[in-house]
Formats: sequence, structure tokens, C-alpha cells
Amino acid sequence: MTVITDTEFEEAAALAPEVVRSYLSGKGWRSERGLAGGELWEWGAVGQSSVPYEVLVPMRRRRDYAGRVADILETLSVVEERRAGDILREMQLPSSDWQFLRLMPPGPSGTAPLLDLVSALNGLKDLHTAAASSALAPQSVQPGQKPQLVKDHVTAVRLDQTRVGSYVVAAHTPLPELASDRRNGTPRDVSAALQESLFADDDVFPGGGPALRPFESFTRKVSRMLFAGVTCAHAAAEEASHRDSLDGFGRYVSAGLSANLCEALVRIAGEEERPFSLSFDWAPEMPMTQASPPVTIKRDHLPALAAGAKELRERAAREEGAILHGVVTRLSGQGHREATIYGRLLHEPSSRVRSVRVELRPEDVDKATDAWRRGSEVAVQGDVEPYGTGVRMRGVREFVVRLE
Repeated sequence: MTVITDTEFEEAAALAPEVVRSYLSGKGWRSERGLAGGELWEWGAVGQSSVPYEVLVPMRRRRDYAGRVADILETLSVVEERRAGDILREMQLPSSDWQFLRLMPPGPSGTAPLLDLVSALNGLKDLHTAAASSALAPQSVQPGQKPQLVKDHVTAVRLDQTRVGSYVVAAHTPLPELASDRRNGTPRDVSAALQESLFADDDVFPGGGPALRPFESFTRKVSRMLFAGVTCAHAAAEEASHRDSLDGFGRYVSAGLSANLCEALVRIAGEEERPFSLSFDWAPEMPMTQASPPVTIKRDHLPALAAGAKELRERAAREEGAILHGVVTRLSGQGHREATIYGRLLHEPSSRVRSVRVELRPEDVDKATDAWRRGSEVAVQGDVEPYGTGVRMRGVREFVVRLE
């Protein structure tokens, strides 16, 4: 236990009782009964033989209010194995969803090689980017050009002080709709904000339950998609290891799994392919009733995740009867039988444009040449397949120069 300083004692006096109760509720404490001027809260697993921890939370600010809050902070310091001042500072932060990335590097606890941290933080950024993209539109492969809403979310993610347990990176994303409630100490009807299901598609993963998501902000949706995507990626990797099948990766796309998310998990492990785990805490003002246990990614999972990401990319690149709208930017090959067309495949998101190499039929060469000279837009229908790092179209059925 650490004793709080005089400055922290003064800051504790400014905490609203509702903030203290929300924090305790979010950390698994239970309100047992009311006492004179306060509530008795307990912490400890139900059915444990050991005596639970107890704190008395004052209902109103009285002369000894600061002292009572200081006692609570010191008890929490013992339970959480953290400085009381760090817990006080977390209570003062805007209401947030938290993600804890626990690395398992060699060496003394609380330290990590620099290169491990570089890859882990880059992977964590990519993980949030993938989850935010899936929150907008679940896809097996997210487009390279990200919408501004996704960029704004990643910008808003904050890193906190490391936690006890090897090397734990703590990230949090403030929930804007709850920030004013916590600053003002305004009580919030938790039952009205209750969310039961962590999964976007309740049929895609067992245990989803009814998806009640009133008042869900984009930030909370990203947090939920992040948990669901990582959980499903773990399940797909386990399935691939035991059944030698990558089918699970495609099955979980609607829940937030994508090639981008799988690649981010592999990136977190780094060149040394070290295991790690991700755990999740939810803003106490908007709790989740469905359990969200930590997800551990082992070294054995990494090849399956990499293979799953590759499979998803290859599947996304294949499309029979695809339609391409764009302009001819290059003619190549013998007799100009290949055209590079820069434009949009209609089965992909409207924001995605790319260069597609098209194998022309003999009767299409003159039309492609004329369109190239005039800068006219063309529409082409054919079969799309992976080609190097991009795609190509073969088996062209139609080639039309669109009227200006």
C-alpha cells in the first residue's frame, strides 16, 4: 500500500461520490448495503473463503469526505498493486474504454527491448485502424485510403502509464458522450446504457446474445469491434491449427475480423514472434454484461494469422463478372493486348480506386487505344484475380467506351 501525498489528498476531496462509485463498479466491486451516510462496497470472488476487501463510500461531501476517499484509494492501491496516486489520476480522466497489451519479452519485469516496443506500438495503431474501419463497414480487406472518421479515432487513442505484469501497454479511448457526466459528477442511469452483446453479428460467434446498443457512440463501437475482431481472430487461428482449415477467417468477417486486423496482430509479436495478450475494460458508465476475457496470442497462432490474412486478401481479389469503371492509362504487350485502367471496381467500396491490368480481346484493342488517346472513361466486365501485389482482369466479356 502507498500513502497518498498532501496534494493528492486535496485532489481526492474534489472527486464526486458518483465518480468513485462508477470506478469501483467498473473494477468488479459490489455495493453490499447502505450505512449511515455511506455505502459498503466489497471486492472478492463470490464463494471465496478469504475475507473480501471492504471500503465505505460516502454518499455526500462532509467534513471528513477527503479522508474517506483517501482510505478508499489506499485500499485500491493494495488490491490493484498500484500507487494510490495513479488510481486517483485514472479516476480524474474522462470516462474511457481501455485496452491493455501485455507483452512477454525476456528480461526484468517492467522492461522491454526497444525494437519489441516499436513493433508492438505500430501493431496497436494498426489494430485500432482495422477495428475503426470495420466499425464503419466490415470487410475482409479494408481499403488503404482511410475515411477521416477512422483517422480521427486513431488520433484520439491515448497511452497511459505501464501496468504491473511484465510490460503492459495501457491505451484508452475517451467516450465523448460520457465525458461531461464524469466532469460534472452527474449520475447516469447505468441500466439505460447497458450493452449485452460484444459482437456485431450475434449468429457469427457463440454467446453473442441480444445486441442491445442504445446510445452507442462510434468510439464504443470501435472498442467492441476491436474485442470481437481479436477474439474471432484467435478462434480462427485455433481452428486453423487443429483442423488445417482457413475457412474460419472468412466466417468471422462480419464480426470485425479482417486481413488488416490479422496482420496487425502478427506485427505486435514482432520479428521475434513473442506471445502477448490483450485485455479489455469498459467505461463503468456504459458497462457490458457479456464477459470479455483476455485474449492470448501464442507463437503457434502467428503462422495461422498470417496465412488467414493472405487467404482473405486473395479471396477479396477474386470476383467473377466484375465491372470496372475508369480511364486507360497505359497500353502494353504485343499488339497492345494489355491495358492498365485506373478506376473503381464496382463490387469494392466506392472510395477505393486502383490500377487494374486488363487482358484485352482482339476486338477491344482499337477501342482501348481510342479511349487512351481521348482520355475517355471506359466500362469493362470480366473476371478479377490476384496479380502480384494488385489485381488483373481476364476473360473480358464487355468493353465499352462511355459517352462523355
